[in-house]
Amino acid sequence: MVRPSCARGQRSALGSYRRGAHSARGSAAERAATRGGAAGLGVLFTLETNVGPGNAVGRLVPGGGPGGATLRAWTLMTALDEIRGHEDPANGRRWQDVDWKRNFGGENWADRRRKAVAYEDRDPAVLVVGAAQAGLMVAARLSMLGVDTLAIDREARLGDSWRRRYHALTLHNETRVNHFPYMPFPRSWPVFIPKDMLANWFEIYAEAMELNVWTGTELRSADWDEAAKRWTVTLERADGTRRTMRPRHLVFCNGVSTVPKWPDLPGLADFRGTVRHSGQHGSGLEWKGRRALVLGTGTSGHDVAQDLAVSGAAEVSIVQNGPTLVVSLKEAQAPYALYDEEISFEDCDLIATASPYPIYARAHRQITAKNAEADRALLQGLERRGFELTSGPDGTGWQIMYQNRGGGYYFDAGCSQMIVDGKVGLIRFADIERFCAEGVRMKDGTVRPADLIVLATGYSGQKEAVRPILGDAIVDRIGPVWGFDEEGELQGMWRPTGQPGLWFLAGGLAQCRIFSKVLALQIKARELDLV
Repeated sequence: MVRPSCARGQRSALGSYRRGAHSARGSAAERAATRGGAAGLGVLFTLETNVGPGNAVGRLVPGGGPGGATLRAWTLMTALDEIRGHEDPANGRRWQDVDWKRNFGGENWADRRRKAVAYEDRDPAVLVVGAAQAGLMVAARLSMLGVDTLAIDREARLGDSWRRRYHALTLHNETRVNHFPYMPFPRSWPVFIPKDMLANWFEIYAEAMELNVWTGTELRSADWDEAAKRWTVTLERADGTRRTMRPRHLVFCNGVSTVPKWPDLPGLADFRGTVRHSGQHGSGLEWKGRRALVLGTGTSGHDVAQDLAVSGAAEVSIVQNGPTLVVSLKEAQAPYALYDEEISFEDCDLIATASPYPIYARAHRQITAKNAEADRALLQGLERRGFELTSGPDGTGWQIMYQNRGGGYYFDAGCSQMIVDGKVGLIRFADIERFCAEGVRMKDGTVRPADLIVLATGYSGQKEAVRPILGDAIVDRIGPVWGFDEEGELQGMWRPTGQPGLWFLAGGLAQCRIFSKVLALQIKARELDLV
């Protein structure tokens, strides 16, 4: 089968696929490609395994011979696509359920959905904790594979975790990269999606995909029964009632940014104004005419500072404690240049995840260097103001920073230029002696007054979010979650953890789309006793 993806021109350090002569041999689609600076031939092909069909991405590079005509294999990535006999109905196969026919006097579709969601006479095989992008995507993947799945969310409405975030929030990567599985966003949507638009999509998606979701529901406890290979979980509904269930799998989708970090800052308890975490920030309009300090120079810190400044705050300063990677919003899209709205994003997902870590890191070093050159004027302006910059670990840029630590960078949506222009002040944390009743006392003896202090100081990881529920014994058995292991794979994400039946899925929308499939197939394989 010739896969029709990526035949149009796409240029990126992560990959350059151009229109031109390409041939099919057997099931292989071949096209010229450049990856991590190495030119060669990219090959997409299908394959068969003992359990089902798969896809593969190979890269061939010149390996000798006259004029370098001989090609040798450089990289190969294979991925299971489906489990034979349990195929995804979205792949051109509609359900053939005779019970959905007209049944006068009997149950109709709405009756069946109410019964499915109620779980009055059964327990789910999988309980998904958290029903934002990660939870909804993996619930959809599992449901399509016929795995009985219930997703729960503590919020009253799907999407409220996004609606409650600061008023001006908009996604910082483009819509074309962020599609949900099975249901791409409408082509009329803007390039960057506002938070409330995305939140509303969660509700649309859950309804259209017939997902079983309980909102206003919290997981209160979870205990693993080693003999039965099941969890015993206690759920608390919005009305205070409790339900005990016995799922075989728990999938935590509670986000990378889950538990706010509240640093112990000397003198902060003496401050007479308002102290908030950036996760609690709403609209800057309520602080019009007043003075604010924002601690932290990641994305949230910059966005909150900009919101306060443009909303009429009398004075806004941002406090920097360490170097920050800054890249313009335009240049930040470079890793996604492979994606195109005329190309199957499923195929682009395959290509984007096909690089071993050394090649992946090399590609991101190239991207980061090009970004810095394109943004030279902005970055030089920031340095003149005393802003400390970094290019990430070993110059690999923002994406690897995110995958290692979940932050530490900013896509400039305007705040960097405001810092350059002096519209947002800059304070080095090292110059602060302590906080005081009026604001902050500097080491030179001056006081910088403030009415509001916003702590844009990040979040603890997922393990700490689940510790109060699972307890120390289970959490300490899980192993590392997030950050790269020695093979360049994210630790503890969408793969087995040290605790049987316990899984994690988190990340940006593209990550969740790609790896929700990987996770769902692993769970389905276990349900079939293939693993």
